Amino acid sequence: MAIDLEIARKRLATRKDELEAVSKLSEDARSTVMLDQQAVGRLSRMDSMQQQAMAEAQERQRQRDLLRIEMAERRLKDGDYGYCIECDAEIPDGRLEIDPMAEKCVHCASQAGR
Repeated sequence: MAIDLEIARKRLATRKDELEAVSKLSEDARSTVMLDQQAVGRLSRMDSMQQQAMAEAQERQRQRDLLRIEMAERRLKDGDYGYCIECDAEIPDGRLEIDPMAEKCVHCASQAGR
C-alpha cells in the first residue's frame, strides 16, 4: 500500500505545531527558581526545583521530537519516508499514524532493544 505523502506532511506539521505550542506554554515552568527564604519554606523550594527539572526534561524530549520531525520531513523530500531505515520494508500506515516520525518497522525497532 502506497503511503499518502500529503497526509504524512499534515501529520508531521500538526505534531510540530503541538510540540512548539506546548514548549511555548511551559517556558515559565522552566525558568529559574527564585529562592526567597522569607517567601517560601524549604519543601516548597524543593518542589519548585523538582517541577523545574521535570519541565526541563520534558522540553528536552520535545526538542528531540522536533529533530525527529525534521528528519522525517527530509525523508519525505528524499522519497524515503515510510520505509524502514534498517531493512527498507514499508512501515505500516497505522504505525505512522501513531508516530509519524517512525523511521523503523516494528521488527527492526524491536531488534534495536536486544
